[in-house]
Amino acid sequence: MQPLPTMTPIETVPQENQNLAAKPKLPATASSPKAPRIHALDFTKGALVLIMVLYHWINYFIGLEWPYYRYLRFLSSSFIFITGFMISHIYLSKYAAADPRLWKRLVTRGVKLMAIFLALNAARDLAIPILGTGTAEQSLPSLQDLFTIFVSGNFTVAGNKLVSFTILIVISYVLIFSGVLMPLFNRYKYTFHVVCLLLLLSIAMLKVFGAGSYNLEFITIGMLGVVAGFMPIQRLNDIVRHRYALFFAYLCYTIAISIWNVPFPLLLVGVALNLMALYAVGISRSETGVAMSEVILLGKYSLLGYISQVAILQILSAVFHHINLGLAALPVSFVAACVLTIATIEVVNRARARSGSVDKLYKAVFA
Repeated sequence: MQPLPTMTPIETVPQENQNLAAKPKLPATASSPKAPRIHALDFTKGALVLIMVLYHWINYFIGLEWPYYRYLRFLSSSFIFITGFMISHIYLSKYAAADPRLWKRLVTRGVKLMAIFLALNAARDLAIPILGTGTAEQSLPSLQDLFTIFVSGNFTVAGNKLVSFTILIVISYVLIFSGVLMPLFNRYKYTFHVVCLLLLLSIAMLKVFGAGSYNLEFITIGMLGVVAGFMPIQRLNDIVRHRYALFFAYLCYTIAISIWNVPFPLLLVGVALNLMALYAVGISRSETGVAMSEVILLGKYSLLGYISQVAILQILSAVFHHINLGLAALPVSFVAACVLTIATIEVVNRARARSGSVDKLYKAVFA
């Protein structure tokens, strides 16, 4: 069974000037006109963030031995898949494939995420002793630890040193790798399809020899997301409207992972089915409802939502460690985590609208 990674979403594009409608079938030679966001996609990201709050709440308040984690294994992979999807569906609509700004944007974004990963882990090591939620490991990681973190991808523990926010590493790799492939994609439109095939063959070969790399598997999921992003949005809408077929497929998937856990092929199926199910809810609901609007807003700030909810859960864990509420601590802590996460996003969103300095600071870190 694969270790349970710390899961994170990612905002792979700026929050404005995004084109989601025009889809080039061939590598473009000029930038396409801009179009509004797809709110159903933001809803999907926001719903994933809320499910992720549940996942991490279980980590803090129930424990890592919870027997039903397999039913949430799609989460981290879903965020990675969406990252790839947005590269082809949004970036390649905003920039021409031959535009050097495209690969520079992707590579820069990937490097920035790696820096955020390092900064967050440094901050975590400083905060843990203060909050009293554990003992931070102060020793520097060994070469074996670094290999585990950045190459093989054993996300839970590298040696004896706990590592957090590690999905940021994989998303960073997906962005950088896609940027590097863009010049080749400009010459050959099936570049990402061929790369996906080669990655899948590599995973199969490693399995034959009894080896594996979780990072390789997650990067492959990201590249499959890039391929999926070439699909016209109307075709995706038509697919998810087959509700009964989607329900039957999801039922079969649930039975399968209950029997066989979540091997890589079932993980791919789970990512596709869960994302389609959430997206189907998104396109079937009005954008004007309060709950819907909050979930969409959360999707627009998915990376910030992830970081803030981890910090909130750390604080709540420390608080409830000193307050004995009995079984009431479980629902109270979960509701508090959700409400405080959404409130944080509301505060930041309004601050950006009122202050140009706050907006520039936000974009410098997260956009």
